[in-house]
This record gives sequence, C-alpha cells and structure tokens, in this order.
Amino acid sequence: MGAAYLALRRLARRSSIGLPPHHGQPPQYYSTPHLDYTTNHAFPRAINLSPWRHRREFTFARSGAASLLFSSLVGREAEARKEEGEVLDMDAGTVRCAANYAPLTPLSFIERAAAVYGNRAAVAFGERRYTWREARGRCVRVAAALATRFGVARGDVVAVMSPNVPAMYDLHFAVPMAGAVLCTFNTRHDAAMISVLLGHSGAKVFFVESHLLDVGRAALRRLADSSSGGSVPILLTISDDGADSDSGCVDYEDLVRDAPSKFDIRWPVDELDPITLNYTSGTTSRPKGVVYNHRGAYLNTIATVLAYDITSMLTYLWTVPMFHCNGWNLPWGVAMQGGTNICLRHFTAKVIFDSIARYGVTHMGGAPSVLNMIANAPAADRKVLPGPVRVMTGGAPPPPRVLLAMEELGFMIHHIYGLTETYGPATVCTWMPEWDTLPAEERARLKARQGYHHIAMQDVAVKNSATMESVPYDGQTVGEVMFRGNTVMSGYYKDLGATKESMAGGWLHTGDLAVRHPD
Repeated sequence: MGAAYLALRRLARRSSIGLPPHHGQPPQYYSTPHLDYTTNHAFPRAINLSPWRHRREFTFARSGAASLLFSSLVGREAEARKEEGEVLDMDAGTVRCAANYAPLTPLSFIERAAAVYGNRAAVAFGERRYTWREARGRCVRVAAALATRFGVARGDVVAVMSPNVPAMYDLHFAVPMAGAVLCTFNTRHDAAMISVLLGHSGAKVFFVESHLLDVGRAALRRLADSSSGGSVPILLTISDDGADSDSGCVDYEDLVRDAPSKFDIRWPVDELDPITLNYTSGTTSRPKGVVYNHRGAYLNTIATVLAYDITSMLTYLWTVPMFHCNGWNLPWGVAMQGGTNICLRHFTAKVIFDSIARYGVTHMGGAPSVLNMIANAPAADRKVLPGPVRVMTGGAPPPPRVLLAMEELGFMIHHIYGLTETYGPATVCTWMPEWDTLPAEERARLKARQGYHHIAMQDVAVKNSATMESVPYDGQTVGEVMFRGNTVMSGYYKDLGATKESMAGGWLHTGDLAVRHPD
C-alpha cells in the first residue's frame, strides 16, 4: 500500500488517541501494516504473505525498498478492542465504537440498494435482466466462491480483463466482499503488457471475458515462462452472452450457480484498506499501480453523483470503460442511487441512440471522442431522445462545435477533469443558471473549462512546481495542476519512491499544465 496513506493513517491515529511516538515495537491498535517515520529511515511493518496462503503472521522488514503487500487482518485482541471502543477524549467523554463508527466503503451502497430498490432492475444486457436483490445475491455468491473455492484471502488481488458486461459490474462488489482487491485491465492491452501487470500485481485469480481469452492465455504463458517459479493466477472465464466458450475453465456463471448463498461479507477492518488497483498507461519496464482505498472510493462516488446531478433510479448507459478508474466510480454510484445499469460490450453511435430509446437512458459518459461520434452520427443512425440525457465527459476539453451539436440533439454536458491518481473525477465545471442566456459560443467556451474541485477533494491549485507558489489568476501564467484531499490515491503499489515523489510538499503533482482564469 502507498506510503502516503500509511503515514497519514499513523499520524491520524496518534492524534486521535494521544499515543506518543514509538520506536520499533509493533502497534497494538492497528489493523494494517505501517511505516515508521520516527527515524531517518522508513521501516515498513509489512505482513509477510503469499497469495496462496490463508494465515497471516506479522514480520518486521527493515528495508526502505521492501515491497508493501495488501493485508488487513487483525488479531483477537484488536477485534476485542474494536468492539469495546476507544476513548477519544477522556474529559469530553467522547468515544469511537461500533455504535458511532463504521469504516466508509461503497459496499454499503449495494446493501442499501438491495433493501430499498430490491425489486427494481439493477442490470440489463440485451435480453438479460436482474434486480438489485438478485444483483446483491450474485455478488455474495461470487465472493463466497472466491474465498471458499479458490482460497482468496483478505488483501489478495483479483484481476479482470473484460468489456462492460454484467460480470464486470458485479466484480466491483464481489471482489471487495471477499476482502480482496479488484484490479481491472485495459481490454486494448496486448499479451505482453497483461503478463507484466499480472506479475506486478501478484494476482491470485484472473477473470477473462471469452472474446479476450486468446490474449489472456498468451499473457499467462508469458508469465509462466518468466516467473522463475512464481505462482501464476487461476484463469476463470466470463461468457455473459451465453455462448459456450469451450474453454475448459470454470466460468463466472458457474460460480454464481454453484457457490453457497450464505457468506459473511468481509467488510474492511479499516476504511483505508485497499479496494482496487488501477494501472496507469506506461512502459512495460515500470508499471504504476494506483491503489484506491474504501474511504476514497466511497467519498469520490458521492462527490461524482452530486457533481453529475444523478438522481435516484436513474438509467445509466455504460459507454465509459469500467476498467478506466473503475468506470469513474459509477459502478458504485448507480448502486448508491438505485439506478439501472445498461451494459454494452461494444457500441457505435447507432447502438447509443437505439439504447437510449429502448431503455429510457438518463445518464451516460464518455471521452470527447464519444461525443464527437454522437454529434457526427449519420441521420439514419439517430433517434429522437425520449428526454434529456446527461453526459459526463473528461480527458480533454470538448471542442465548442461538438458541445453545441450535442446540445442541439438534447444532451446536457457535464465537463469534469481528473486522473487515475484522483479516483477519476476531481474537478467539475459547475453550471450557473445565468449562463443559459449567453450566446451559444460563449456557453461552449465556459463549458469547456475544468472548473473547481468537487466536494470530496480538499483543494486544487495551479502552482509553479519549483517554488510551490500558486500562479496568478490571469489566464496566462502556466503552472502544474496539483491536488490534495481525501480522494487522492493511497499510493503507487510497491513503489514507495514514486509515491513520495508524487506527493512532495503535501500536494499530488499531476504533471498536467494549466492556467487560472480571473473568474
């Protein structure tokens, strides 16, 4: 796990319970490994584990370069103290206990959705449908199968390479329910890249959608040839179109059908426990795995839902890849609002218009290239929208002509900016009603801006990276975009140096350049 979150959690813990600095002795209250920054050297207190082992034992590694592995098991003593609670301030009479504190996690969203929206449609894919009660049951069964059949333990990584089919949606809940860490791969990666990412992540299980099976198997062969005795993940297939892949592997739907329906969800012990691992684009020599934690995912989901004006019982069309920053947090966001997920394996402009008309889509998302596809669709592929469709876009400022064309078709554009290291969306161009009366070109110019940080991010700044001074609000002086707040990543997996470098000076350095406008 990243050094930043380890250090911050350690400091926060001390400030809340008044612990003095300690040197060398293992913490009694903590549930996850920490780094000791009380000396000039960082001593990772890492849990020594193999992806194939069930038991965890604490060991103390004395090397700043030691790998940090995912884990969040606690002993009986720590569990007992959690039940009893802890005194925060003796004089004020305040405590933290099970009655007033639970780790924040997006798993709570599907639990509530199953209770509140249980009979409403959760997922639609072609002719397939299932409700929120059924969706929750599927996720629990898959979690049970991962834990009991394949030995997936807390902190293990479960990888998946799949387009936006129902199983890909389920796994955003099922894997964390097993206490594991979900790692989604870009479906456009080749076997060479996938093998590197599998090796770096240490994945124990690897789900591959049937149409990508050749790439997945080639990646596993490469990994086996280069692993020098290391373990290779178990291959499981996803055949959501009902086709018989004849793969000889256990299929996702087999897990749903055969797994026990009763399983105690492994809720995070600490809200800073990892929930997903997302790889940024880069070279095969140095992959950068971005670690998300339960707290950050929970908060960024809420912020995205609010910024995107997502009301309850929406209908969301999946045109944003779920492998990209976990679909901009919306696998969890749609559950939070009890909406319906319209899954698509592939799409064209015609498929988008047909799906909007068929399902009554209210929300979707996509890069400016997707907006361009829609805006320039042939007349024969278009259909009149049944109502306004809100579109969240990011990645680059959309061209004004595309924004205008989308407005004319009935789409409402929400422009966001973010990066993998900020759980996706981090800023939003909040629209002011008085702008509605402006000329079309002026509206498009304003809408193309990235705006300000959303409610879950503490601050965004444009700074001179050498002096760390903020640039003036003159629309001309260029600086580096920097963030700080609760929705910044925990760190780069197994790369403490890169983590510390990226957060030097108490800000996340994005490497992106920008100006600040006077307004």
